[in-house]
Amino acid sequence: MTQKTYEFVRVERAGPITTIILNRPEVMNALHSPAHFELAEVFDAFAADPEQWVGIVTGAGERAFSAGNDLKHQAGGGKMGSPPSGFAGLTSRFDLTKPLNGIAMGGGFEIALACDLIIASEAAIFALPEPRVGLAALAGGLHRLPRQIGLKRAMGMILTGRRVTAAEGAALGFVNEVVPAAELMAAANRWAGLIRECSPMSIRASKDAIHRGLDEPTLEAAIAGQFRYPGVAAMFGSADFVEGPMAFAQKRPPKWSGS
Repeated sequence: MTQKTYEFVRVERAGPITTIILNRPEVMNALHSPAHFELAEVFDAFAADPEQWVGIVTGAGERAFSAGNDLKHQAGGGKMGSPPSGFAGLTSRFDLTKPLNGIAMGGGFEIALACDLIIASEAAIFALPEPRVGLAALAGGLHRLPRQIGLKRAMGMILTGRRVTAAEGAALGFVNEVVPAAELMAAANRWAGLIRECSPMSIRASKDAIHRGLDEPTLEAAIAGQFRYPGVAAMFGSADFVEGPMAFAQKRPPKWSGS
């Protein structure tokens, strides 16, 4: 099948891993409305493709992962708006059970926060600087960051718009690993490879249960309710659910089908 090409995004596939590359390096991969809609289409395709199990989101060029919103486009009266799935076609996408790794060179913090893992360059800088330009981080940043690092730490970043290094991001808990810039993609693929070793159905069930469970009022409710979550039900009905224990009993590597 011929893979569609886009103006502001590149998509590369290697086995079950899809790499999504924000492709506006001339503006540090800042995103405008046309890019949001292209990315929405890309993530729709990734979610719907049963042969793609893990996604990596990164940016073209060496200057930035993404500088976030293209303020010059906005100030110049360019077309505004984003799809229902949100900024970068991702930040309001709450039904994607496939795991995503965010590869950060800087900026685009709300996109990175919408990913499941963040692998950062030693030179990466993170911030929610919107209050410094009369805006607010309404693409999920104001809600994801407190949930991921706690209220006081998040307020310290949000109310000042201050810049946080990759090392501090790791200490705060929103960065999984910090590596030299030259090793970013190798690290991302290493993480993706570890995820690939697991059953895709189990990974999706786990992600589904985690996110839905966090919305439950109590731990007891989360544990009691997890068996009705779609991802968990799909895992129980899958071929992988049979293959995993069988492979263990036969002392061989499992052959995951993702179904």
